[in-house]
Amino acid sequence: MRSSFLAAFALAWLACGAARAASEAPLALRELASGVHVHFGAQEEFGPGNGGDIANLGFVVGERCVAVIDSGGSVEEGRRLRAAVEAATPVPVCYVIDTHMHPDHVLGNAAFIDAVPRPDFVAHVRFAAALAARERFYLHAIERDFGTRLTHEQVIYPTRNVSSTLELDLGGRTLELRAWPTAHTDNDLTVFDTKTKTLFLGDLLFVDRLPVLDGSLRGWLKTLEALRAKDDVALVVPGHGPARSDWPSALEPERTYLTALREQTRTAIRNKMTIQQALAQVATDAAKGWLLAEQTHRRNVTAAYAELEWED
Repeated sequence: MRSSFLAAFALAWLACGAARAASEAPLALRELASGVHVHFGAQEEFGPGNGGDIANLGFVVGERCVAVIDSGGSVEEGRRLRAAVEAATPVPVCYVIDTHMHPDHVLGNAAFIDAVPRPDFVAHVRFAAALAARERFYLHAIERDFGTRLTHEQVIYPTRNVSSTLELDLGGRTLELRAWPTAHTDNDLTVFDTKTKTLFLGDLLFVDRLPVLDGSLRGWLKTLEALRAKDDVALVVPGHGPARSDWPSALEPERTYLTALREQTRTAIRNKMTIQQALAQVATDAAKGWLLAEQTHRRNVTAAYAELEWED
């Protein structure tokens, strides 16, 4: 009896150790260009089944230090990202850059607060207000859906804001940050590595997965037009989906969907459709073929209808 109990205890201890080792293992990343490393999240909805690992995360290595670009959907994922950075280079992390405030991109920030030296946390000037408005909801949802209790202290706010543009020197390479008007959210930030011409777009670009509207449909389309004019991009990393080198045509599927959403919502409003009627008809063909369209498209129509109903 005692030997069987000890054997069971040993197996349980080994299982816990294996789970702990797996949770601390460095994230799998690919070096897409010299010094540019990217982890591709699952093309799924945010949830306990994937541990919140659905967003693309990355880091760029300079001679002096590293810049992390988005940190993941949990503190654990952030720790694994930090482990991947430390496995790739001995230089410290000097910046953790948030492309916007959605939880799948920022909840890993807490994994970097005890780094020495402590990095600057860099985000859009409107990021802090947007995150503060949703923090309580995020913490409740994480506890409800993941069974993990996070505290206010684990939600990390910026120490450095970007109101227009900002250059960050990593030593031998410069990152150009740009804060955009309201588009996917009201706090979208892009990061351009001038050395490799790699553009991190955050959720201003979705590839294969249906875009999620949480800001301004009209603003997003204007931002895409401005981005299309950038003619020095060799590689683009979206917030979700595979990286693309066919710039600016990589933007076209998203632009086509968002344009259809705008124009057909306007038509529905002119024809005095109720929002329930619009949900059943607006841009349904344009949404076909996208991943997670069933979960996302109706929410997008609702947001578009609310935005466009009172436009001049």
